[in-house]
Amino acid sequence: MSKSYGNFIDVFLPEKELKDVINKKIVTDATPLEAPKDADNSIVYRLYKLIAPAAEADILREKLMAGGYGWGHAKKDLLGAILTRFAAERDAYRRYMDDPGALEQRLLAGAEKARATAEKTLARVRKNLGYRA
Repeated sequence: MSKSYGNFIDVFLPEKELKDVINKKIVTDATPLEAPKDADNSIVYRLYKLIAPAAEADILREKLMAGGYGWGHAKKDLLGAILTRFAAERDAYRRYMDDPGALEQRLLAGAEKARATAEKTLARVRKNLGYRA
């Protein structure tokens, strides 16, 4: 997936928008609901397998291969897996987006920490190179 092609899943979208992206942008074949699905060659299953615990991915695979379980069901499961897997990150994102001041404070704290580390590293490099100021 690539952002430049517009074929990525933004896990930070509001739930309704995320559901729309999953349902509309993930292309599936026209296999009838009753028919078995080729889970291993399905982008829905492969994404689910990356996010969900292995045992749950195996269950979804079995459901798809058995038939009577459609792509709509699998996409709903994928949405649930994304919401579960990224719940903490989504909460933090929403908190920071709702409070730009807190975000700015967090960024400044990170910059200060990086600056302190960089100064120590530069001092060590200068010493090793014999640089005298």
